[in-house]
Amino acid sequence: MLLFRVGGVPVQLAPSWWIGSLLVVALYTPLVSGLLPGADLGLSAVLAGAFAVLLGGSVLAHELGHCLVALRLGVPVRRVRLFLLGGLSEVVRSPRRPGQEALIAVAGPVVSLALAFVCWLLLLAVPTEGPVWLLVAQCAVANLAVGVFNLLPGLPLDGGRLLRSGVWALLGTRSVGTRVAVAGGGLVAVALLGWALWGVAQGSDDRWLRLGVCLVTAWFVAMGATTEFAADGRRPWPEGLRVTDLVRPVLQLPAESPVSAALTASAGRGVVLVRADGVAAGLLDPASATRLAASSPQAPAEQAAEPIRAETVLLTSDSADEIAEHVGEVPTAQFLVVDTDGRPIGVLLREDLRAALAEPLPRGGHGASDRTG
Repeated sequence: MLLFRVGGVPVQLAPSWWIGSLLVVALYTPLVSGLLPGADLGLSAVLAGAFAVLLGGSVLAHELGHCLVALRLGVPVRRVRLFLLGGLSEVVRSPRRPGQEALIAVAGPVVSLALAFVCWLLLLAVPTEGPVWLLVAQCAVANLAVGVFNLLPGLPLDGGRLLRSGVWALLGTRSVGTRVAVAGGGLVAVALLGWALWGVAQGSDDRWLRLGVCLVTAWFVAMGATTEFAADGRRPWPEGLRVTDLVRPVLQLPAESPVSAALTASAGRGVVLVRADGVAAGLLDPASATRLAASSPQAPAEQAAEPIRAETVLLTSDSADEIAEHVGEVPTAQFLVVDTDGRPIGVLLREDLRAALAEPLPRGGHGASDRTG
């Protein structure tokens, strides 16, 4: 569900956010009567719902802090998503320097803590012990919790990214920082589960709310840390292998070309489909083209085109490791490779890169310069 756009970046609400909000309402409603004596079930449910919305707003403000700083530093952001008790700003590529990662990571907690401070000031101006006071207090607590929790030193939390950037700056190696921060993420998940079980054992008033939130959050942290560890475990770029050894030569065809002819011409090549006005319609998607050719061989090839987006364009000036990381982060089968002047020099297929990282290809064995046609 698209909420709005900021700087061209879509802000989306995942279906799981509603599940998390209902869980918060169900677990928080019984606690309201203790916080607001005299509140009946209806008022308690309304205030619990307001708390769920305020929690979502707090997470949104936090993620927008990341997004805006990333854009300011020139790091493209694909989208911002709110989901089950959390949020995520999906950058197109990882920051190139530890300082960039640190600034992007700290932006979210700074926004959350600033909002908590503003809400604390508002508490001094509203009548105490009333519904309005409770809502403002809830907002202060939500932002304080979001800000402090995200500073815990473990991936995928912001504190883990700060830890990684620090180790990266100190040792000059991002992968070592990743492993240290992944270990921190594991410890955070274990600590959350321990705190939740301690609350159940002690019979605390918020034990079920704490248990539900901690179980979901510990799962999120553990899965995020596992993903980061898997990404860090990718095979390093083979020595002596150039990106230009992997790209397939690019062929430009009119977008209105019959899809069957375009499919035939695409053998061993990447095909850029160009409209009559000179604007690229996209890259020919072989899988879509095969399906279309089977039913309508004379259909325009543009109907089987994959749009060329900023995140599907690679620069020859990027390092091999940067390209490998970028390809791993963007879910598409092929990338257009251009030189520093923006001229296309070839197409890199994900399957070709995967094969090269699994088993290095002979030098020149798959290079565009060694192909004819």
